[in-house]
Amino acid sequence: MTQIPFARRSPVSPDTCNLAKAIDLVGDRWTLLILRAALYGVRRFDDFHAELGCPRTVLSGRLKKLVDDGLLTRRMYKSPGKRTRPEYILTPMGLSLRPIFVGLTQWGDAWLGKGEPAPISFTKAGAKSAIRAAFVDLEGREVRPDQIRAVLRS
Repeated sequence: MTQIPFARRSPVSPDTCNLAKAIDLVGDRWTLLILRAALYGVRRFDDFHAELGCPRTVLSGRLKKLVDDGLLTRRMYKSPGKRTRPEYILTPMGLSLRPIFVGLTQWGDAWLGKGEPAPISFTKAGAKSAIRAAFVDLEGREVRPDQIRAVLRS
């Protein structure tokens, strides 16, 4: 694997870098865990709370922020004999994080799994063949991570 060359500064300042903006938007622990749960199909406040063990005030604030930022949408539902309550549905913006979460899961399997079998794997819908996160060029050819170069806009 090619070593990243030494640099004294990042090529783009954090205030104009979209990676820095994305990290600011989704980069805290509870937000990432909420998005992870939502990608697996969790939608309701009490279900998020039961799964994550997050303080209710923190969960409420993070869900509101995710709705305000456009990653989730709030939709009302009513169970028989209960009051109307909100559920939280991923928007196209939120759903587009799926490849990133798959890649992060596979990175965790490789580097943090301690040689144990991965607890979850991913397949192509309607098929049994496993998939993995990868980079591809515009012609659909795989690009290894050591072949990727950042190009600054002129």
